[in-house]
Amino acid sequence: MQITDIKSRYEAIFESFGSPSLDEHINKIIELDYFLPYSSTFFCITNTQDLTFQYVSKNAKACLGIDAKKLHSKGMRYFWSRIHPEDIDKWLKALNDLMGFTLSEIPISDRNRMNYTWNYRFMNSKDEYVNIIQNTTPLDFDNNMKPIIGLAHYTVLHSKITLPVSASAKFLNAKNEYETKYYSNFSQKLLMDGISNRERDIVRLLVLNYSSKDIADKLNISPNTVDTHRRNILKKLNISSTGELIGLLKMNAHWI
Repeated sequence: MQITDIKSRYEAIFESFGSPSLDEHINKIIELDYFLPYSSTFFCITNTQDLTFQYVSKNAKACLGIDAKKLHSKGMRYFWSRIHPEDIDKWLKALNDLMGFTLSEIPISDRNRMNYTWNYRFMNSKDEYVNIIQNTTPLDFDNNMKPIIGLAHYTVLHSKITLPVSASAKFLNAKNEYETKYYSNFSQKLLMDGISNRERDIVRLLVLNYSSKDIADKLNISPNTVDTHRRNILKKLNISSTGELIGLLKMNAHWI
């Protein structure tokens, strides 16, 4: 698949999301950017069928110190060889569980609306392990509607940040809002592990300063239901106020 074909596929997929406007798509990028340190991301077009990168953005050099052309030529096996040895088994289980969940729980008609996130430690050009959070949106599928081509965004965080290996799957609903369908932490338990997927979505939107009414509209539920979830979240996390919750999570955004 050539780059022009990928761009056409990308446009076609987002048209299938109920034809959201360009502004809607930009807003999604801005929401992600809320959590990202400056100049810490790059992206690739991944092909898991032949284990190649069909495109690597030039910012890979700034993020990892590894030339984009080298990543492109050596492919995904080389990239995977630089994942921290202690994270390999957890990372493989995360990917396996995400794929198993998708194939067993997500209807074929909905799979082009899915978005996946997972993380691992990666050795950069200085032989230092940094944290990578990978977010992948499927662009193409095989005959069984198993994702094979993806648009992957990589966020690189400092090595001193401690991140458990976790994975999540989100679904883009009719209101162009992502809803969590799957979440699992493959390392130690976190504060947020006790909350449901619906509560996780509400927490994420609260951190983005949406009101209960806005959240209700985005998730197709009533404002009263949102408020009930908010009270339950505070009780589960033993936190006294929504303001305290938001402040805590802004300092630990990887939890959501």
